[in-house]
Amino acid sequence: MSTLTATPVAAPRRAWLTDLPLLLVAVFWGASYLAAKGITTTHTVIAVLVLRFALVLPVLVIAGWRRLRALQAAQWRGAGVLGLILGGIFLLETYGVVHTSATNAGLIISLTMIFTPLAEAAVTRRRPSGAFVGAAALSVLGVVLLTQGGGFTAPSLGDLLILLAAVARTVHVLAMSRIRAVQDADSLSLTTVQLGTAVLLFALLAAAGTGASPWSAAVDFGPREWAGLAFLSVFCTLFAFFVQMWAVRKTSPSRVSLLLGTEPLWAAAVGISLGGERPGALGYVGAVLVLVGTAWGRQAVPERRDDAPRTRRTGSAAEQRERSEPART
Repeated sequence: MSTLTATPVAAPRRAWLTDLPLLLVAVFWGASYLAAKGITTTHTVIAVLVLRFALVLPVLVIAGWRRLRALQAAQWRGAGVLGLILGGIFLLETYGVVHTSATNAGLIISLTMIFTPLAEAAVTRRRPSGAFVGAAALSVLGVVLLTQGGGFTAPSLGDLLILLAAVARTVHVLAMSRIRAVQDADSLSLTTVQLGTAVLLFALLAAAGTGASPWSAAVDFGPREWAGLAFLSVFCTLFAFFVQMWAVRKTSPSRVSLLLGTEPLWAAAVGISLGGERPGALGYVGAVLVLVGTAWGRQAVPERRDDAPRTRRTGSAAEQRERSEPART
């Protein structure tokens, strides 16, 4: 009797212990837009990106050194290509958030959840369901209203850059699913090589004189800027990555995706409450439509039928799902 009564209590507690770190990751990611906006200017985008990822890259290399050395040449090349795309995503996102609000950035980037299934449908020539098309239309309408909070005007440069970042995230997801060499790669090693490639790209751009140098930016940073950089590096990158690696082995991929999918909600909440941003009446309506549309779109996308064969090849469905999710570190 005691065993039967204890089991239902223990299971929810274990689920709660897994859900909380994942929810924290979503909160940190949502807050990352305001944090990046607070420490970055158009002149220091490259420098901030170099500093942010150069701080965490050695930790990833040390943590996965043995598996990193085991990567084959084709896997290095594939991960390098993905790293170039990832670098483009971070450039677009960071330049974009400088020129728009954190609320807009967090909500517009969530369109990746709509763009990716649409792109997959185009590539595989499978017609999306009517429910998904409706969700996509609702999300797009929401973005239109969101960017028109003060009246109907042309979207800002930042809004367009974030929209391009959402498209680039979609390209990244499709590339991960189609570059055969990386299909069996260890997720920690794959992420390390991608981030290393992105940092190299940022360093080359900095050396070419694109904006302030990382050294000069670091010298000019005060306590507030260093705190923001530490938040982006430690909590939004290192903590987030290792929590994802841990969580996909403790719970279902769908639950991981659902909890991390609350990121745009937290971006809006942080931008409005802490950043003092006011989207306006139209903007608030648009924000709600984006959240509803992306949530509806996630539910309207069926589970991939080829998960079972990939599970036998790569070790777990959770790991395969982890590789197919848009990179967000």
